[in-house]
Amino acid sequence: MLGLLGSVPLAAGFTWTEAEAAVAAQAAQAARRAPAFKPKFFTAHEYATVRVLVDIIIPKDARSGSATDAGVPEFMDFLMSDEPTRQTAMRGGLAWIDLESQERFDKRFRECTAEQRTAVLDDIAWPQRAKPEFVHGVAFFSSFRDLTASGFWSSKMGVTDLEYTGNVMVPEWTGCPPEALKKLGV
Repeated sequence: MLGLLGSVPLAAGFTWTEAEAAVAAQAAQAARRAPAFKPKFFTAHEYATVRVLVDIIIPKDARSGSATDAGVPEFMDFLMSDEPTRQTAMRGGLAWIDLESQERFDKRFRECTAEQRTAVLDDIAWPQRAKPEFVHGVAFFSSFRDLTASGFWSSKMGVTDLEYTGNVMVPEWTGCPPEALKKLGV
């Protein structure tokens, strides 16, 4: 476990190109259509923890479903199984969050109450306010949050949530609207 925790700063290396995110989102959507999803990278406990974490980051609301509804855990599993250099940081971060919860509340993160989970996450969610002893948790959570957002907003549900209107044919282009030209000073 100490080896995993020592590698958590690698979590800062989680970066995905738009093309990688699109491929992963498509694979996640395909995985969601299949019968029961079985993670290739995450253990059963890690996968359950990922599902809790992503839904804290992007919960279901009146406009759209949660990150889990959008297939973000499947997206993450696909990316992790396809990117061996990122695996240790992910495992280390999930182990860190469980260890921190165990030390504070005598139970693993996913077994904690909502208030207990919030207490742990509040200490690592704002890098500028975090105490130095939480540097590993901050690095993990920042990367995890970015990955959650990438998975959600590259999914069909996320694109719908954004009300993205691109990728549609414009039958007739009449030029830039006068209001936009005026605003731009053109």
